[in-house]
Amino acid sequence: MIITNTAHAQDHGFKFGEVTYSELGIKSYPRDTSASAVVLNEFGEAYFDSDNNYNLLFYYHVKIKILKKDGLSEADIQIPLRKSSTSGKEETIRKITASAFTMVNGSMREFKVEPKNIFSENKNKYWNIKKLAIPNVQVGSVIEYEYILESPFIQNFKSWEFQSEIPKVQSEYWPKIPANYVYSISLKGFQELSKKEDELVRDCFSVTGNGKADCILYKFAMKDIPAFKEEDYMTAKSNFLSTINFELSEIKFFDGRVDKITKEWKDAEQELAQEEKFGIQIKRGKNILDDHVDIISGSETDPLMKARKIYDFIKFWYLWDGVYWMYSEYGIKKAFDKKEGNAGDINLSLIAALKYAGFNVEPMILSTRENGLATELFPVLTDFNYVIAKLNIDDKVYLLDATDDYLHFGMIPMRCLNGKGRVLGEKGSYWYELKATDKLKRTTMLNLKLESDGYARGTIQKTYFGYEASSVRKELASFQTEQEYIDDLNSKSKNIHIQKFELQNVEDLEKPLVVKLDVEIEVFDDMKNKLFLFNPFILNKIDENPFKSNERLYPVDYGAPVDHITILNLEYPADFVIESLPEKVAMSLPNTGGRYIFDMQNLGNKLTMSNSMQISKPVFSSGEYHYLKELYNRIIQVQNADLVFKRK
Repeated sequence: MIITNTAHAQDHGFKFGEVTYSELGIKSYPRDTSASAVVLNEFGEAYFDSDNNYNLLFYYHVKIKILKKDGLSEADIQIPLRKSSTSGKEETIRKITASAFTMVNGSMREFKVEPKNIFSENKNKYWNIKKLAIPNVQVGSVIEYEYILESPFIQNFKSWEFQSEIPKVQSEYWPKIPANYVYSISLKGFQELSKKEDELVRDCFSVTGNGKADCILYKFAMKDIPAFKEEDYMTAKSNFLSTINFELSEIKFFDGRVDKITKEWKDAEQELAQEEKFGIQIKRGKNILDDHVDIISGSETDPLMKARKIYDFIKFWYLWDGVYWMYSEYGIKKAFDKKEGNAGDINLSLIAALKYAGFNVEPMILSTRENGLATELFPVLTDFNYVIAKLNIDDKVYLLDATDDYLHFGMIPMRCLNGKGRVLGEKGSYWYELKATDKLKRTTMLNLKLESDGYARGTIQKTYFGYEASSVRKELASFQTEQEYIDDLNSKSKNIHIQKFELQNVEDLEKPLVVKLDVEIEVFDDMKNKLFLFNPFILNKIDENPFKSNERLYPVDYGAPVDHITILNLEYPADFVIESLPEKVAMSLPNTGGRYIFDMQNLGNKLTMSNSMQISKPVFSSGEYHYLKELYNRIIQVQNADLVFKRK
């Protein structure tokens, strides 16, 4: 065996506790001087335990140098342990050792974690957490820990993350897999392996009374691995993090039987159709919902209006518990009676209700943006964590999700806009691209008059469409009254004082949300001065470029197209003139990706400004990153320019 229950073989990996004075003397990491800590060495291995229910054993060992104060958090260790609420199986820690090595009065001292300071936490029905804090860690310390994790979940052989939030000098992983178990092995991310080897290990796996099998020992390694830094407008980091992943495709038994785990889609479709918490629930849902469907839509003859009524009924019947899942947790009947459920409960109810009403509706399973992209090469049902309805009326498709009270019919949450979903049609399943049907759209109109006391008075009207409207409606709902919402706006605005307000279309999700404000804005302290500076971007100013990296290896993903327009009409005192107006700016992104237009006109003592930013497509490749970054740089440059008012 590669690993024993009590000790790790030292013909590979590295020994625990061999920290050097040279390592303690490291002040910074030359490849990334901003790093708060750096992994000096990391090693792991995994194998099947023939002696204990054929569970997986995973050994992990790491040594980390603390370089800055922010790096002290590396000493707070949390090990997630998966568990099943149905089978009762769970992962456990067989052993754990952890120490800090710190200079004290010119000498190295080791501070060990005592077993009494290692705690277990029940996080939720799916995860436990093993927690420990390594003592006496300070900037300059080296921390080291190792553990053995035992897992009964063999479908997902332990993956290995070469990248993390801090850089690594060396990272190596040795999985040993018996010939009985066939896994699809994939490398994600943009970093290249420095080692990729495999060797045959004879008779490494045995089942009492049945026989022995050989194993393949894989050796994967990377060196000089940069830290993974999350940036704005990106989906789950699991899509881009450099990792080795394993997906069990089949199990070969010693008696000749073969159990195919990774099936073809036709097998996965049948499995889901017969799944108690999925397909069976859709069938049962008809009986639970039929009376309600008849009452709310029985007299409606227009198919689209009928579907809307069913959708609204389901949406407002349920309270979503915030859990993403494509399966019904306790069954539609129980969830319906309770008027509460997870995404699976609610959207499977919606599908069942639409089916009963005679609609051509199909379940679509997908992976949310936070969950990462689903594998398209073969069916991996564990990749999916959500379900929505695909409704087909005549030649038009409507994607429906009834978990969110602030989405209108045909609009799915931003969390679902992630690559493709798999539609489970009656004649077979197929991939369907998840595209936004609405924009992140906002228009702002300011009509102001600058008066001799230094205040600008007038109106501001904000109109929100699509996902912007959904977001603001959700924010509004978090306050007890509309007045509290306005008071909150007032508290966040430095110089803008709201005198009166009016909200329109708060409840009508099919219409844009309108916020009308009568405002007083403090512009200048003393209008007696002969000149003063004025920045016309009173609202919606972009102060910081969201794209800071010199290079970006992964796509920029807005989720939906962006359309932001601001128009300012400003009347100012007749005894002032504007010294000069900025030039008109018009910029376009390649491949019709978007544009920015800024223009300012002055007639008499009336100033008009229009500012428009449009991002026409939701996803940009890494090759288009520099164009986006430059666009924002130019916008910030325009919006930081002040106008000079001078008295005649």
